[in-house]
Amino acid sequence: MTMPAGPVLALSGGVGGAKLCLGLSDCLPAGRLHIACNTGDDFQHLGLTICPDIDTVLYTLSGRSNVAQGWGLAGETWQVMEALQGLGGDTWFRLGDRDLATHLWRAGELARGATLSAVTAALAGRLGVSVRVYPMSDEAVRTRVRCDQGELAFQEYFVREQCRPQVEGFYFDGIGSALLQPDLAELCRDPALAGVIICPSNPFVSVDPILQLDNFWQTLRQSQVPVVAVAPIVAGQALKGPAAKMMAELGLPATALGVAEHYAAGYPGLITTFVIDGSDAALSASIAALGMEVKVMPTIMRERADKQALAAACLELL
Repeated sequence: MTMPAGPVLALSGGVGGAKLCLGLSDCLPAGRLHIACNTGDDFQHLGLTICPDIDTVLYTLSGRSNVAQGWGLAGETWQVMEALQGLGGDTWFRLGDRDLATHLWRAGELARGATLSAVTAALAGRLGVSVRVYPMSDEAVRTRVRCDQGELAFQEYFVREQCRPQVEGFYFDGIGSALLQPDLAELCRDPALAGVIICPSNPFVSVDPILQLDNFWQTLRQSQVPVVAVAPIVAGQALKGPAAKMMAELGLPATALGVAEHYAAGYPGLITTFVIDGSDAALSASIAALGMEVKVMPTIMRERADKQALAAACLELL
């Protein structure tokens, strides 16, 4: 494998993005991988700050994630949730006993005045994760879903309502005043930056908040580093989550081409290479017509070797 010479930045949401991040961490030397995590999904619950995408990435990189479930920690127990239910408490967002320790520790650190960046870095260290993992911002940005039931916070739509409402659009509360995490801003000014990999995360609620924050996408485009995006849609299906359902309800083609068109329209000139699965090879010419190079390769990551193979191929493109 031809290894890029400088640091590599990955943009990630939750489960799908975390899989590729694990492959990238296996392929790159220590200290070379930096991961910017979406925090639009974060919310306050039971008096705690919950950061689903950050935690999914950290749990995955540390080898602690519940692979079968797709979220949370392996070997989890649920005594607190059972006791809370007995008290008539709010249990629609289930937090396992071990997972609760993460949120309690984070809440205590934040209450003492630590930034989310500092808390995330410290948590990574305690979990034995050497990769640099950042929240996209230290200021609160919250994804809101406009749907046929009115307006919902993202976790209300995603977990409580199980993605049943019909989506009409999204906005990111607080994004107009939030600043890009300082170390990410500095990384983008680093002339040694080898490139950016947009993981196969939901383009609307995982990637858009990161790119739109503080004109981040324009900063990346002006840096002229290669930007590789991996399609999260394979053969018309989202590998994880509601992306395909959202696209259909928004009147967009629920295909890899639809994702490429979304990125091309919202972030013109940003993406240099768009990666699609072999099952979507017939879309190559249409995607290339958007001004992106197209690479066809296996993108479904069932085993760790799949994650490593896709990561290595993406790094080759940088």
